[in-house]
Order: sequence, then C-alpha cells, then structure tokens
Amino acid sequence: MDEQVDVVVVGLGPGGEHVAGTLAEAGLDVVGVEAELVGGECPYWGCVPSKMMIRAANLVAEACRTPALAGPAAVTPDWSRVADRIRREATDDWNDQVAVERLEGKGGRLVRGTGRLAGERRVTVGDRTFEARRGVVLATGGRPRIPSVPGLAGTPYWTNRDAMAAKELPASMIVLGGGAVGVEVAQVFARFGCRVTVLEGQERLLSHEEPEAGELAAKALRADGVTVLTGVRARQIVYGEAGFGVHVENEVLRAERLLVAAGRYADLGALGVRTVGLDPAAAAVPTDGRMRAADGLWAVGDLTGRGAFTHVSMYQAQIAVRDILGEPGPEADYRALPRVTFTDPEIAAVGLTERQARERGLRVRTSVTGLSASTRGWIHGPGGEGFLKLVEDADRGVLVGATSAGPAGGELLYGLNVAVHAEVPVERLRHMIYTYPTFHRAVEPALAGLRRPDGVSARGAC
Repeated sequence: MDEQVDVVVVGLGPGGEHVAGTLAEAGLDVVGVEAELVGGECPYWGCVPSKMMIRAANLVAEACRTPALAGPAAVTPDWSRVADRIRREATDDWNDQVAVERLEGKGGRLVRGTGRLAGERRVTVGDRTFEARRGVVLATGGRPRIPSVPGLAGTPYWTNRDAMAAKELPASMIVLGGGAVGVEVAQVFARFGCRVTVLEGQERLLSHEEPEAGELAAKALRADGVTVLTGVRARQIVYGEAGFGVHVENEVLRAERLLVAAGRYADLGALGVRTVGLDPAAAAVPTDGRMRAADGLWAVGDLTGRGAFTHVSMYQAQIAVRDILGEPGPEADYRALPRVTFTDPEIAAVGLTERQARERGLRVRTSVTGLSASTRGWIHGPGGEGFLKLVEDADRGVLVGATSAGPAGGELLYGLNVAVHAEVPVERLRHMIYTYPTFHRAVEPALAGLRRPDGVSARGAC
C-alpha cells in the first residue's frame, strides 16, 4: 500500500533540504528523498570546497605580490593543506551524517534512493510508493553536461567533483569549458603549479557575461601561466599511458588530466515528469511565481532553469514553503539575479547584460569605469585590476544591470543589486555620498558616464 505523507521532497540539495526541514518544523509529515548526500552539490563538490581552494590560491598570489609592496617574501604552495582542509572542514570526508541529523532533528524523514514521479502527488523510491496529501517538491539539481566529443566517453575524465576531491594535483590539465567552474579551477590549479590549458568554443571566456568580463578573466588567467584558447573546439580525444591528447584544429594538446566543465543540465526524463504532464525532453521545469509546476507539484533550484546557484535555490525554496503553508509573500522576481565568478579578480554581475537589455528592446545607456585608475586601485597596487559597468534603461532612468569586477567584486555588487532590484532612480543614485577611498566609489563616475548619448559607452576613472 502507498505510504501517506503530507509532502515529499525529491532531492535534498540546499533548496530541497530547506523546504523539507522548514515544512517539518511547521508540523507537516515530510519525507525527503536523496540518492547521494544530504546537502547536495554545494557543500560537498561545489561552492564550499571550491571557495576553500580559491582562498588558498589567492593567498599564494598575494604572497607573490608582497615584494613589490612590503619587502621580500616567499611562499611554497602545498596542495596537501588544501585537500586536507576540504576533507576535514568542508565535507567530513564526504559524510553527510551531520546534515541527516539536522533534517531529522526538525522532524523530517530521510529515504535513501532515487525518487521518481508516478503520477499526481505520487513518488516511487525503489519498491516504496509515497502519496503526498499536499504535494511533491522537485529539487534534484543538475548533472555535468558531457559534450559528445569523439573519444571522450570511456576515458577517466574529471568533472568538478573529481577536482574538488583531488588529494594531489596533476602536473598538467586541459579544461574543456571557459565558464565559471572552468576558469575558477584553472586559476587555482595553476597557482599551485599545475600547467593548465583552457579550451572555450565561444569567442571569449564567461560568454554569458559582459565582453569586458571575459577579457579580464582571460588576462588574469594568462598572468597566472594558464594557456587560454577561445573560439577553439575539441575535435577528438585520445587517452593512453601518457595521458590525454585533445585534437584541436591542426595540433594535439596533451595533459595528464582532462577536466570537463561544459555546464550542467537537468535530467527531467529520469524524474518521470511525463506522468504529470510535463515534457521530459525540456531543458527545465516551467514554474509560476509561486514555484508551482502543476497542481500539487512545486520545483526549486537548478532544474527550474533560473541559474545553477545556491542562492537561487534557497530563494525559490522560501517561496515554495510559503505557498505550501498558505502564507502571504511576494512571487518570484528574477530581475536582479546576482552571480559571481570567484576568480582573482572576482567578476560579479546582476540583472541584464548590455546585449540582453538591447535584445529586449530597451533604449540603453552604458558606462564603464576602470578600477586600476581609481584611487583605491592605485592604493591596492598589484592585483587591483578590474572595472565597473552599468546598464541603464534610459527611458525609465533606472539600472537594469551591472558588473563589478575587481578585488571583492562580489561584495561590491550588493549595493548595485539593491539598486537594480528596487529600481532606484539613477538620478537619486548620483546624489548619494560614496565613501572615499573605496572600490565602490567607482560607482559615482560610472553613473556620471551614463549621461552620454544612447549607444555610447563612457569610460572614466575615479
């Protein structure tokens, strides 16, 4: 017989765990289904371990900059310190017992296994079937996208999970993909002595962001010794005792390891979405402003197609919880969706890029201000490169997008995020007091640059 519960949450990554735990604390009978580790990609193979790696790599870079600013200094990078910290502090050696106890302590039940929809409000896990009185929440995240390059299948290529778990670094590595994961790992490994080559099929790195962002990322990686090849695709891959050979154009690139960082996708077919009237071949689960995908069905996180970011899944989880509990609150609003690529310098953005704004038919004004010419960039010295770009809807006089690249670019983004989200008039922003000397003071000359005619990018300094 079916087991009757109030809610079934399929997938216990950050969003799913939040939904399951919060609803259980509210007194509902909640079953959380997870085939791997409770907590999901972020704490074990994504955000947390990668930022530990980045923190260590940035310290190595800063030590190398010390002689120019403070006198002789030397650093000997030791990857074992990084790998040990990831195992001890971040992942408990990839053990989720703490997360399980956290969920159960809130009153939720964990069922290990792969959940699959079996009709409206029904989920099967192995030979068990759960019927949810209130409904089902899908939060299964995404999987690494593996390109169909001849010869790749069957080789011991790495994904981000292998890179996070590496006890020792390879002597050399080729990265397929110049998105956020690819460039972050490439820079970290290079700073610890690995010889790295990045291959990106698009004409620039970070192709979904502003062109200036891709240019800055390429410059930063090359400064760390990374070979960056854009507009280049792998034609064939071979693997043998000597490692990997990647055929591109008229040459073969060779390395000990191959990291596939070509993005992620949602495997809806494996979820059985056809049983509830959804398209298993779709790229994402369509949801309304309350995260409803169908009657008695909600979806949060990567599989909604709103970006593979922990902060998006947590934001959506809060909305879904309110809807399930019948509590009031605003619907989902993605106008000011923030994202950060944690390279050095950090590249952060919110809202629309200039290209996206123009494609939506907006009359656009933009402004670009370099940080290196600013007072704070001058004080910072080596490592202070970056820029600030603003995108304005000229007809409404509000910012619809911004990019903050430089030291602490992700932190500087906060004020711009507020401006985009709250649609603060640009004229009001111009009359704020901006602290001197800070990086965020670059916002002031960038705003002044928006006075230029439509279609003209202003470049200034603060």
